[in-house]
Amino acid sequence: MAVEVYDKAKIEALKMAGLLAVNKGSIDPPRFIIMTWDPEKPVNESPLVLIGKGVMFDTGGLSLKPTPNSMDEMKIDMAGAAAVAGTILALARLNIPVKTIALIPATDNRPDGNAYVPGDVIKYQDGTTVEVLNCDAEGRLILADALLYAKRYQPGLVIDLATLTGAAQVALGPLATAVMGTAPQELFRKLDEAGFQTMERVVQFPLWADYGKMLESEIADLKNIGGRLAGAITAGKFLEYFTSYPWIHMDIAGTAYNPTRDSYRGVGATGVGVRLLIEFIRNNYLNN
Repeated sequence: MAVEVYDKAKIEALKMAGLLAVNKGSIDPPRFIIMTWDPEKPVNESPLVLIGKGVMFDTGGLSLKPTPNSMDEMKIDMAGAAAVAGTILALARLNIPVKTIALIPATDNRPDGNAYVPGDVIKYQDGTTVEVLNCDAEGRLILADALLYAKRYQPGLVIDLATLTGAAQVALGPLATAVMGTAPQELFRKLDEAGFQTMERVVQFPLWADYGKMLESEIADLKNIGGRLAGAITAGKFLEYFTSYPWIHMDIAGTAYNPTRDSYRGVGATGVGVRLLIEFIRNNYLNN
C-alpha cells in the first residue's frame, strides 16, 4: 500500500479552499493524505475511492460549541479518517483484489485571531462559491475538496465517512449510521445487508431535490448550513453538489463513539465502518 502526504504548500497549489479555510484558526498546518491499494490483479477497472473526514479536534471554531460537555468527545471528529485508513489497510493485509484509494483531508477546527468567520465566502477549485454561516459546519467544507479531488481517478464508486451532523445522531442514536447518495439502489441494498451481517446497521435517508433549496444563498452558490430541520440531509445535499460519480455518504456521528461500554466494545472509539465496508466490498466486488 502506498501513502502520500500533501503539505500546506501543495494544498494551496491545488486550491483546496475548504481545507485551507478551516485550518486558518489552527497553529498546525493542514495535510491531505492519499492511500492507495493497487493489487496485482484487481477485479475492478475503475477504482473504489474512500473519503474520511479528518478533523483532529473540533471546537466549533468561532461558532464555538454551545456547552462545555459538547466539546468533550471532539477528538472523535477524525473517526471517518480513521475508518477509511483502517479499511484500506485491512484490504491490503487481507489481499482483497479491489483497487482502492483513500483520501483524507486533515486539520483541526479552532478559534483564533485568523480563523474563518461567518459571512466569509469560500471559492473552490471548480469555481463553486460557498457562504459560511456556521464555522461548526466545517466537515462538509473539507470533504468538498476531497470529493472534487476524487474526480481525477474516474471512480466507479465513492464512499465518504464522516462524523458530520448532530442531526444524524438525534435521528438514529447510537444504533445506526445515516446513509444517502446517488449510487444505484442495488449498492444501498448491499450496504444494508453488510450492516446487518456486521451489526453496523445503516438507514437510508432521501436526497430529494427539494432539500437543496434549503442551501440556497443570496451571495454564493451554496450556504454551508441549511437550518435546524433535516440537518443530516442538507449536509448530504451540500456534499452532493461536488460529486459527478456514483456516491454514498455515511454520517457516523451517532455510531463512532461509545460514552459507556456496549457489549464487547469499550468506552471510546468504536471503529465503526471498517468491518461494514470490508463486508460490503467483498459482497459487491467478489461475490457477484
